[in-house]
Amino acid sequence: MSFEYIQKIPSAAEILEQMPLSIDLKRIKKQRDKDIAGIFTGASKKFAVIIGPCSADDEDAVCEYASRLAKLQLKVNDKLILIPRVYTNKPRTTGEGYKGMMHQPNPKEAPNIVEGIRALRKMHLRILRESGLTAADEMLYPSNYPYLEDILSYVAIGARSVENQQHRLTVSGLDIPVGMKNPTSGDLTVMLNSVQAAQASHTFIYRGWEVKTSGNPYSHCIVRGAVNNHGQSIPNYHYEDLMFLSDMYFKRGLKNPGIIVDTNHSNSGKKFQDQPRIAFEVMENLKKSKFLRGIVKGLMIESYLVEGAQDIRGKVYGQSITDPCLGWEASKRLVLDLAEIS
Repeated sequence: MSFEYIQKIPSAAEILEQMPLSIDLKRIKKQRDKDIAGIFTGASKKFAVIIGPCSADDEDAVCEYASRLAKLQLKVNDKLILIPRVYTNKPRTTGEGYKGMMHQPNPKEAPNIVEGIRALRKMHLRILRESGLTAADEMLYPSNYPYLEDILSYVAIGARSVENQQHRLTVSGLDIPVGMKNPTSGDLTVMLNSVQAAQASHTFIYRGWEVKTSGNPYSHCIVRGAVNNHGQSIPNYHYEDLMFLSDMYFKRGLKNPGIIVDTNHSNSGKKFQDQPRIAFEVMENLKKSKFLRGIVKGLMIESYLVEGAQDIRGKVYGQSITDPCLGWEASKRLVLDLAEIS
């Protein structure tokens, strides 16, 4: 075999025992879960804004971002629920490049997954403690979710993972909202199949156990645009796109139909500056259709302290080392404007 066994990964139970969630933080998490789930059940009329860096690469910068977001939450509390986007695993199209904090707690050093697991839990705990906001993370590896299962209030399944059976079945056992992105091909049927699978009960192998899940009624769609066979971006956030998806959704008879619009990736053609324009177009279309307003539950926005992106060896504090992001001032204006028009 060509595997080199480097070090044994500690179990989730061991990590959670070493780095526990306090009673006060558990109370905050419970309330946040209720508030966020309420958006997807229709119990709350607030709008979700999942916002933050493309990848959470620096604990201090990400925690500062979340604390700024918490102050902003107080200003928009009657209209929006802000969910820090704290992505600690980064999917790579070719398999090369920075794979996130779990792989490299220090982007400039060699991978160390054991230290990465501790680093990402430490960061999530600090964010919750300092900001009072529970975060979103991407489930790149289903087996890693237990290391954060007591902290996260939202999970995303990426465009490259949405067809994977283990991801779908694992989501069926989660009790928080989980967004399924459309695949890079843009096939909406694949995304809806994933939502349908996640909402159903399943028996399968998980972490060395035969388990049975009850289904996740909060699983929903995230539209992120597509790429055609020439590598060109094809957006799917326009009025006609959302109406078409909504019609497909309701024909399936799924629970709590919900759509989140990702304003970056192929919807913007990775032109990060276009995210406010896309967000405003979505909000304007929601005004035109009560039907859409009932199914589009929020936006996903890539944003960091400093606009743009830098090389992994860069030294700019709070600037992305993966996809370029909106800077803080532009992000703040966007959130305040969204609260004003929602």
